[in-house]
Amino acid sequence: MAHAMMRPARLAVGVVSAGRVGSVVGAALTRAGHTVVAASGLSHASVRRAEQLLPDVPLLPPDEVARRADLVLLALPDDALAGMVRGFVATGSLRPGQIVVHTSGAHGIDVLAPAAEAGALPLALHPVMTFTGRSEDLDRLAACSVGVTATEGDEAAWNVGEALTVEMGAEPVRVPDEARALYHAALAHGANHLMTLVADCAELLREAGIAQPERLVAPLLSAALDNVLRHGDRALTGPVARGDLGTVRKHLAVLAERGPDIAPSYRALAKRTLARGDAAGLLDASAAAELTELLSDPADPADPAEGQQNQ
Repeated sequence: MAHAMMRPARLAVGVVSAGRVGSVVGAALTRAGHTVVAASGLSHASVRRAEQLLPDVPLLPPDEVARRADLVLLALPDDALAGMVRGFVATGSLRPGQIVVHTSGAHGIDVLAPAAEAGALPLALHPVMTFTGRSEDLDRLAACSVGVTATEGDEAAWNVGEALTVEMGAEPVRVPDEARALYHAALAHGANHLMTLVADCAELLREAGIAQPERLVAPLLSAALDNVLRHGDRALTGPVARGDLGTVRKHLAVLAERGPDIAPSYRALAKRTLARGDAAGLLDASAAAELTELLSDPADPADPAEGQQNQ
């Protein structure tokens, strides 16, 4: 397909909507030399972000934003994307030659199929970062990667997505459309669940009477993250990786008593740590077998006799 815009320079950008992601990506495109001509946003928070990050940009209904734009940026919740795209097509808000981009990690370009049928160029550009919706996100965006997905075989479209990413200062990473769900599951598992894990860690430390637990764990967690990224499973440490059955049993017992909401996730992650450590050759067979039995039985982690033996 011959696209009218093979170089993404000096585009009129329409942002739908001016949430945490849309306002920051719109500002990044402005910094790259494009012009945000309109944005949508109804909430007080969206209006405030637009005033700060997209000053003097008119706030209009989404269909009017799309009509004014060469590049329509859809920064919407995952479940809202399909309906918005269908609505644009039904109201004639899209035209051939436009670029229609969404920022969802979970979706590829299938969700943009109605826009493609209307003659637009569909792209998925997913910044791999968390957004606060504040100006400091612009610097963070310039240091992150962006998952780029375009139509298979349309090299020009891939180039447009990569060029837009580079213009914002980020690093483009090609993600095939069929890999998008697994790609996003991996990122959510790592980032979102890491936040939950760290929050649980801090909560347990506060329960133990530790003041300012964040200061205590920050160096430990930073070192652990650096080690696993450098060395993979060989960086595993702790009682599971060492095969310390008694210590793991005591952990399960105290969590059952003092952190019952957290105990199941400790058990589940300990089982995954055991599997990875065993595969990496960190445990001997007998220790791995004993830990497997312990972690597979959530009924009563505390064995007083065993606990005394391992004091």
